[in-house]
Amino acid sequence: MKSSLEVAEVAPVPGPGPRLGEQELAAVERVLASGMLAQGPEVAAFEAEFAEHVGGRRCVAVSSGTSALLLGLLAAGIGPGDEVIVPSFSFAATANAVVLAGARPVFVDIEPDRFCIDPGAVLAAVTRRTAAIMPVHLYGHPAEMDRLAGIAASYGLALVEDAAQAHLAALGGRAVGTFGAVAAFSFYPTKNMTTGEGGMVVCADESIARRVRLLRNQGMERRYQNELVGYNARMSDLHAAIGRVQLRRLPDWSATRRRNAEFLSCALAPLAEHTRLRLPCVGPGALPVWHQYTVRAPRRDELVATLAAQGIPAGVYYPTPIHRLPAYGLELDLPHTESAAREVLSLPVHPGLSPGQLERVAGGVERGVAR
Repeated sequence: MKSSLEVAEVAPVPGPGPRLGEQELAAVERVLASGMLAQGPEVAAFEAEFAEHVGGRRCVAVSSGTSALLLGLLAAGIGPGDEVIVPSFSFAATANAVVLAGARPVFVDIEPDRFCIDPGAVLAAVTRRTAAIMPVHLYGHPAEMDRLAGIAASYGLALVEDAAQAHLAALGGRAVGTFGAVAAFSFYPTKNMTTGEGGMVVCADESIARRVRLLRNQGMERRYQNELVGYNARMSDLHAAIGRVQLRRLPDWSATRRRNAEFLSCALAPLAEHTRLRLPCVGPGALPVWHQYTVRAPRRDELVATLAAQGIPAGVYYPTPIHRLPAYGLELDLPHTESAAREVLSLPVHPGLSPGQLERVAGGVERGVAR
């Protein structure tokens, strides 16, 4: 019979997931006791508190990250006949929101080091139908927003940030979500903070924010005074109450993610020098929040299997570029996107990891690459 120490040594390394505790439970119980379950004072408070992290911009809480993207696009005036330039290396919701808005996603390549949309590819894709650029701050690393903002300004395009994975990330001291006309954050349970389900639209001006508020609530701000055709995309007070607690904990969690990422980079650097393993690269002036710690590895799928056999979870985000998914089925020449889809592997970096578990992750990668 194994000792408790031996059992602990072989226990699987925990994967990412929501970190919920007594504070979240108390917040939910408070809302349940109030009887106010739908959109109400908790949502308003959550919006105001989130705004403090995005330069005081107007924030509108909605039912999901996808809803945030869709309503943000619509509020920015994107619709039928428009083209929106997007990276193909992202989750499908990035492009799906464009299609749901009635526009056409134009897929372009990424830059290979940080996996974000390539500004050069964006510039080459601009046509007379282009209405917006939608960069994705993938894995919590900011896209090259200064260059993208310059392109958008030169051609009169809307800049819509997909910041679903980038809560509290910054570039040049400026918070992600404050560069474009609109930004969308997600609070899905796998994100760096959660509300259970939900999203936030960050708006550059009041006219856009008001339109988002109308769109999320059947087109009305006042009851039975429907100004346009809208959706039911509201966030409940239950979800907002959880989000308020999570938002207070987010700075500490983000700091822990950065420390964990630094440990992995230091531990794996000697291995990367002598193999084809490529570690994450942080861009100039970027402050990433490490939603994922993503390496590039030869024989990626074999490494995933080797890590799994050691009880180390590793994810592949994303094995198929959006343009090749059955919903789109396009043949495009996006070499950096295709290469990333073959090679990327995300290692555990979340704040629930102990020092010993981080060492196991690094050791597991070393053993897997050496095979």
